[in-house]
Amino acid sequence: MRDEHGRDIHYLRLSVTDRCNCRCVYCMPEDGVPMLSHADILSFEEMRGIVAAAASVGVRKVRLTGGEPLARRGIAELVGMVADVPGIDEVDMTTNATLLAPMAAGLRAAGLTRLNVSLDTLDAARYAAITRRGALADALAGLEAARAAGFANTKINCVLIGGVNDDELRPLAELARDRAITVRFIELMRMGECAGWPKGRFVSADKVLSAVPELEPVGGQGVSELYHAPGWQGDVGLIRPMTHRFCGSCDRIRVTADGRLKPCLHSAAEISLRGLSGRELVKAMRAGIAAKPRGHRMDAVRASDSLRAMNEIGG
Repeated sequence: MRDEHGRDIHYLRLSVTDRCNCRCVYCMPEDGVPMLSHADILSFEEMRGIVAAAASVGVRKVRLTGGEPLARRGIAELVGMVADVPGIDEVDMTTNATLLAPMAAGLRAAGLTRLNVSLDTLDAARYAAITRRGALADALAGLEAARAAGFANTKINCVLIGGVNDDELRPLAELARDRAITVRFIELMRMGECAGWPKGRFVSADKVLSAVPELEPVGGQGVSELYHAPGWQGDVGLIRPMTHRFCGSCDRIRVTADGRLKPCLHSAAEISLRGLSGRELVKAMRAGIAAKPRGHRMDAVRASDSLRAMNEIGG
């Protein structure tokens, strides 16, 4: 299905929980946020129904997000339920990987296609400071377990934070030198916890190209601009929502853990899907896609219009 601006929408990001075992500084307050009650969270059956409705209007790829999706009990069962929906070709997950090591093989067996792993630093003390609760060793163990389980084309997502991790751009990028992975650097967005952060925290992803000058452009993949360095096994990606808006090629919609469809990450608009089924659910899905705005309105001063934090929406 195409939205009103002619974009082909075939990608659903489904948040399975608003809970997370970390408290990343750009995502959640140190003491956390009020959590949804169990009754407010979509059941696995409701999630499968939403995925089936999305597939009926052209969605082919589903990404399970959170919070931290591995914090949802029985997540491998949900992976299998989503993978079995007719029309769904790919089921991916975004995770901080700190809980992944003992679960990787089971997720792979259940039908999980690919992983995106959030990793903002390679320094253990800095990792603890950024995540407030996580341990770098656990995340790295998760990455190794994913490799051993047979996951390929893994992506590492690194949020660029000026004065925090922008001195690690080369070491982070070089994770792709000897591994067939993509390391993606994401510009920090004025949203949630960091909406009012000082200007110096927001740095252009162009800084990556200065830190690793041998990188050469090789095209794009979704919202990411891809680069490759001679002799490297993997690639480096730049995701630049602040300096190079990519809204014109956005192909996704999002559903929150409490069942509200967000046509755009940075819009306040939401459509409730809870309690709908059959034609009514498909109708609401179509309405959400049709309501997708042309683009966000964030800039160097204006923050996101979203009324939710990232842990409530899904990264």
